Amino acid sequence: MRYLADILTGSRFVLALVLLVLAFVGSPAENAFIIFLVAELTDTFDGTCARKWPFPKNKVPKYRKYAAQFDMVSDALLAAAQVLFCTLQVNWIAGLVVIIYYTVVCGTLELVLYGKLFGHPDNCTKNSLTRRNFPLAKKIVLARRYLYTICLGVVNAFILFATSWPDPVKYGLFVFGCSIFVFIWFFLRQRRKNVSRDAVEIEKKLAKKK
Repeated sequence: MRYLADILTGSRFVLALVLLVLAFVGSPAENAFIIFLVAELTDTFDGTCARKWPFPKNKVPKYRKYAAQFDMVSDALLAAAQVLFCTLQVNWIAGLVVIIYYTVVCGTLELVLYGKLFGHPDNCTKNSLTRRNFPLAKKIVLARRYLYTICLGVVNAFILFATSWPDPVKYGLFVFGCSIFVFIWFFLRQRRKNVSRDAVEIEKKLAKKK
């Protein structure tokens, strides 16, 4: 069971690659929606499994040192593949708007918040906003998470309504998805003090200085 978290994360990476291929070769919207849903379920439970069945300190595999980076890459690849599928196969306008937001807005925020592009939030640079104005940076990170979730929800809504499923199924899944978003919104509010691993360490250091 100790390897279950790694298997879930690895399967999400594989599913993201499959979704990426489907975006280029063309596939029914049903396939993209189901693959993304399954991949998101792996993202939901891999962290729980890692905490429930941890490795003993003297038996942690060497590849586990890069677990956080691999998890971040798999999440980003999955989101990119779903947005690309929407752009190429469903609605290019909606997909293009989200792509511009992700690349321009999120890319700029990465440089401002962490002082590096597409870098892990650990070890922010000295000139980053996170180190210069931590409270403001924390608010921006949280706002970016909200917008990221909304954009991904819009993309999946377009894909959902492009399927050939009966309307009651589509609207039922849409309502279910909206309820999940509301849950995530309240859940993220509880994570204001834990916006990133680096933020936790910086907050501790600032508290010590005071």
